[in-house]
Amino acid sequence: MTQDAIQVFEQMRLHEVKPHLHACTVLLNSLLKDGVTHMVWKIYKKMVQVGVVPNTYIYNCLFHACSKAGDVERAEQLLNEMDVKGLLPDIFTYNTLISLYCKKGMHYEALSIQNRMEREGINLDIVSYNSLIYRFCKEGRMREAMRMFSEIKNATPNHVTYTTLIDGYCKTNELEEALKMREMMEAKGLYPGVVTFNSILRKLCQDGRIRDANKLLNEMSERKIQADNITCNTLINAYCKIGDLKSALKFKNKLLEAGLKPDPFTYKALIHGFCKTNELERAKELMFSMLDAGFTPSYCTYSWIVDGYNKKDNMDSVLALPDEFLSRGLCLDVSVYRALIRRSCKVERVECAERLFNHMEGKGISGESVIYTSLAYAYWKAGNVRAASSMLEEMARRSFSSKKVIS
Repeated sequence: MTQDAIQVFEQMRLHEVKPHLHACTVLLNSLLKDGVTHMVWKIYKKMVQVGVVPNTYIYNCLFHACSKAGDVERAEQLLNEMDVKGLLPDIFTYNTLISLYCKKGMHYEALSIQNRMEREGINLDIVSYNSLIYRFCKEGRMREAMRMFSEIKNATPNHVTYTTLIDGYCKTNELEEALKMREMMEAKGLYPGVVTFNSILRKLCQDGRIRDANKLLNEMSERKIQADNITCNTLINAYCKIGDLKSALKFKNKLLEAGLKPDPFTYKALIHGFCKTNELERAKELMFSMLDAGFTPSYCTYSWIVDGYNKKDNMDSVLALPDEFLSRGLCLDVSVYRALIRRSCKVERVECAERLFNHMEGKGISGESVIYTSLAYAYWKAGNVRAASSMLEEMARRSFSSKKVIS
């Protein structure tokens, strides 16, 4: 639909027909909704070329584009343009600017917009307050967040307001204050949703209060609040940390029963859990399930498995991993070898790293700077200066630079 609108606009432009301002606003908004922010500026430039004089609504679309791109400088230029043209910003303009400044951690600038609004007689709405409160909470500045909360006027705190404050208190280890805020929220007739519960649940699990977390989960069930991936992952991770893999898997099943799908965090938590309990074959199977699901394991994931096998002096299992990738029809590329070699070097299993390197080259896969530098350092640390020098010379011959490597 947006593409059709662009074609109509282009035809009008070619025939030197100036489009209506409302039609321009609709087109720019459509581009923003479709996530093609770069097109907003191209179309806007063409609109101006055919004689469209932007109004506040057009500028609001541009401010929205700046916000999505995190472009503070351009947003400030637009505000100056409006001032020069005598166009008055509205509540949407100011809210977008406050939100942008808050996302960038620019408190002074956000508060200066608040002051400007007050001077112009424009009342802050709850969206304005929520942005300011969110930034304070994000930085753990709960005193300032609560001061802003107490200053709310001509607006009513909503779910977002209370949930932001509850999450802020949870992240600053003030669970009791978070629970008081929840009571205040409910006293106002606002009932927590899954996002609010997840914040409290995460804090309870971090504090090792899994029994209380389960009570909260039961309360969610009684209130017909559907658990989401974050809910299940929080409990899965908590159980994995204490080595209760049976309960962790139970929550994985709950996740599936709810019609949800495991995400990278789910797999990562379970893999780490099984590695901690030395159930490496199960950890490895989960890693392959993760790959089958289309997710790429992180360096940490490979590291846990490599470390587990190395602790058992089971180098053969590490060496067999690349062939297992191939036998399962999975992509075997340099990233897999990089993780396995790098970790083997880190734990001083030089022979294992060397054999993996030879296996990689035997498959026709070229190494890169991280692999060469890791091996060179491992050789040097093991006292094999000749092998270290040879590896660095080979890296130089292949035009890699050790300066590219960030340790």
